[in-house]
Amino acid sequence: MSDSRYNIHSQTEHLQSKYVGTGHSDTTKFEWVVNQHRDTAASFIGHPNLLDYVAVVENESKERVRFNLLKKAIQPCGPPPFKPED
Repeated sequence: MSDSRYNIHSQTEHLQSKYVGTGHSDTTKFEWVVNQHRDTAASFIGHPNLLDYVAVVENESKERVRFNLLKKAIQPCGPPPFKPED
C-alpha cells in the first residue's frame, strides 16, 4: 500500500514539474485561476470553431475577438493580490 502511494506521489511531482498549469503545493488560488483563464483563452484562439462561436456571440470579427483574448491574457484576473511581508 505505501509503495503505491509513493509511486503516485512521484508521478504527481513529475507532472507538476513538466506542466506549468498543473500547479504545485505552493500554488495560490489566484495563480491557479490565472492559469485557468489563460488556458481557456489559448484554447479559444487555437481552435477556429470556438473562435467563430465567440465572435458570433459577441457580434465582433474573429480578429477583434482574437485581439481581445490576447490582450486579456496579460492579466486575466486583474492585478495580483497584495501579499503582506512577514
